[in-house]
Amino acid sequence: MTHPSQFHLLRQRRFGPYFVTQLLGAFNDNVYRSAVVVVLAVGVAGLSPQQLDLYASAAAALFILPFLLFSATAGQIAEKYEKAALIRRLKLLELGLMVLAALALMRPSVPGLMALLFLLGTQSALFGPVKYSILPQTLRPAELVGGNALVAVVTFLAILLGAVLGGWLMTQAGGPRWVAAAVLALAVLGYAVSLAIPEAAAAAPRLRLNWNPFTETWRTFQFVRGDRTVMLAVLGISWFWCFGAVFLTQLPQYFRLHLGADVVVMTVMLSVSALGMAAGALLCERLSGHKLEIGLVPLGSLGLTWFGIDLYFAMPETRVEGVVRIATFITSVANHRILWDLGLMGAFGGLYIVPLYALIQTRAAPAHLSRVVAGNNILNAAFMVGAAVMSLLLLRWAGLSIPQLLLLTVLVNAGVAIFIYAQVPEFVMRFLAWIIINTLYRIDKSGLEHIPDEGPAVIVCNHVSFVDPVILGGNIRRPVRFVMYHRIYNLPLLKVFFRTAKAIPIAGAKENAALMERAFVEIEAELRAGNVVCIFPEGGLTTNGDLQHFRSGIERIVKTTPVPVVPMALQGLWGSFFSRRDNALKRARLPRRVWTRIGLVAGEPVPADQVSAADLQQRVQALRGDRA
Repeated sequence: MTHPSQFHLLRQRRFGPYFVTQLLGAFNDNVYRSAVVVVLAVGVAGLSPQQLDLYASAAAALFILPFLLFSATAGQIAEKYEKAALIRRLKLLELGLMVLAALALMRPSVPGLMALLFLLGTQSALFGPVKYSILPQTLRPAELVGGNALVAVVTFLAILLGAVLGGWLMTQAGGPRWVAAAVLALAVLGYAVSLAIPEAAAAAPRLRLNWNPFTETWRTFQFVRGDRTVMLAVLGISWFWCFGAVFLTQLPQYFRLHLGADVVVMTVMLSVSALGMAAGALLCERLSGHKLEIGLVPLGSLGLTWFGIDLYFAMPETRVEGVVRIATFITSVANHRILWDLGLMGAFGGLYIVPLYALIQTRAAPAHLSRVVAGNNILNAAFMVGAAVMSLLLLRWAGLSIPQLLLLTVLVNAGVAIFIYAQVPEFVMRFLAWIIINTLYRIDKSGLEHIPDEGPAVIVCNHVSFVDPVILGGNIRRPVRFVMYHRIYNLPLLKVFFRTAKAIPIAGAKENAALMERAFVEIEAELRAGNVVCIFPEGGLTTNGDLQHFRSGIERIVKTTPVPVVPMALQGLWGSFFSRRDNALKRARLPRRVWTRIGLVAGEPVPADQVSAADLQQRVQALRGDRA
């Protein structure tokens, strides 16, 4: 089954106008924030250096504070009202605020500039929940990762380019007028584009709004805690923004003090990081095969840690004297390593963050998704504030240097990753499955759309190798409960992974009748819960590459729980890494080749009242064809 590139979404009315609207909003916020920083830095208001430092810190805090105060309320509003109309109202609010912001820039008043930052932060906090909760309503499951990737890309680039444009405009003759014109034009354009966003129904139109931000914040966290995986995904995202806040705050100062970088060099280095992150986010869709692949999250955290540590060792031991221009910086080979580290940290950061957002959108209950996103935004803001406080304490009171602070942050990142993956081993399991699939095999897939996106179903498949469940589970978008022979299920070291995947151990009636009966009870429970169950009706691995006789257990399953049965076939695995070909011991043989081309084919579902083991065997044989 072929999928168009994620960029095709930009031409779709259900995504394109929304995408441009949120891009312009994020870009506009950062243009204004950068302009305010320049106003404070050049001392337009006649402030002392101490006052300038105080207001610069206050500017960042005032923009983040509304996310702590109003996100819970924003989540309720996004749940209660139709989302396209809500977005348009928020863009009108942005337009009004930018009119006031333009006036404040023309006649600089520090209190006025600070107040506008707080109000713009409030508008962004109100927009946050609807920004992410609208995506599952407008995108198909196979498009969700790609859509999130595009949103992530423009968010990263808007932060960088908006800051560059706002700062550059303020340094030109008549700077305040240029910035005022820019923010007004961006706001007007954003509202105009938002008019084309199609309707997205309210998730909970009868919801009664609770205007108390404190009690509602507590209630919002209860929704986040409702699903353990979602809660840990939220913590993972929040840690990412904490990690990013430390680096984005400290790297410019490090570049200036330790590398002697001028403004151009600093901009180039930050651009390399942002472009790397954009590349990593866009790669998510391709690497995940157009589905949610949380196995990329451990890969992302490993890359962040590895290249973060390498960045520390790539830093010069002594400070560079004088100012280094871009031409001088680029000619130094030692600086190339720093650029590679920054770019690859960004790329792995993109691989880390995009699947986590898609995971929240997929796993959270639709009626509560906006409030879960609101809870995520609250924690993001709290973690970013914590990053600022931690940096201050470690730099000023603990006496750490900036490189040491960055290294400590990277090491803590490794600890956070280990904690999350220990709590939800599904991340690690999907990572291992992704590695095995993409290292050993090239998979031609067809017919996977026959597997229903919702509701119970049974998959029956031929059994060729020890990694059949890994290949199937890694390519089917929905979680699959595999029925497997109990001796394999109880293998040392592997049992924890099988148990985490909720595999169902089974034995033959003559070997262990009680275990067999318990397996059928578990299968029935999984199907009644609306899950997908996969069985291998041959009862064991093929020893000669031929399809073995299908046993009648599938008939008993659908008689007890009538659900559709999807026949599937693995092609080309006989003779690959983990099959029994050429092995008298009937174990996985030594590898002869890697990246073997194999096939995975699904047929049309068979209604429960038409299921028979003999018919399913013929269907699987036809799907497999001559490609054993």
